[in-house]
Amino acid sequence: MKQYWRLQQSQSIASLFLWTSTITLLVWPYVSWRFDPSATFIGISMTYWGLISIAVLVISSIFFIGYAYDQLLSLWKDHRTVDTERNPFATYQLMPQTAIIVGHLNELLRRQAPDDEEVIASCKWVDEWLEWCCKQEIWDRSQQFWDQNLPSQVPPLSFLPGNIASASRERNAQKTDDDN
Repeated sequence: MKQYWRLQQSQSIASLFLWTSTITLLVWPYVSWRFDPSATFIGISMTYWGLISIAVLVISSIFFIGYAYDQLLSLWKDHRTVDTERNPFATYQLMPQTAIIVGHLNELLRRQAPDDEEVIASCKWVDEWLEWCCKQEIWDRSQQFWDQNLPSQVPPLSFLPGNIASASRERNAQKTDDDN
């Protein structure tokens, strides 16, 4: 994954270079008549000054558009905020795999501090949240998949509140009966 991320990061720099050179060379035939190739400025041919000025203009335009898109129009930020707010797994719902991990951690915390009332109160609240999450359709579908495709059925999962595994099986059986 690290290599893929690095590739993406270098891709933006490579794209900037390639687009700059492409646009510069496409525009050059239209403006080259303004630059006398025999004239020099600071010992550098005016042709090179023309190419460099076009490239700087292209890069500046790209950065200005990016800045305007991000800072002035704020389209990217609002888009990501709406995207996150509409995703239940980013706001209030847990994916089944995450619920199992949170259940384990909650049980470990409860065992580490059995006499701390604040910890126990927090653990009870997490238990209520986990119980709600494990009653949702996504849990039932995941557990049904696990029961059907893994060598053994989902165990009782004692670290989760209530009898989640058997309750989910009952809901899945009821849905199957309702569908028939």
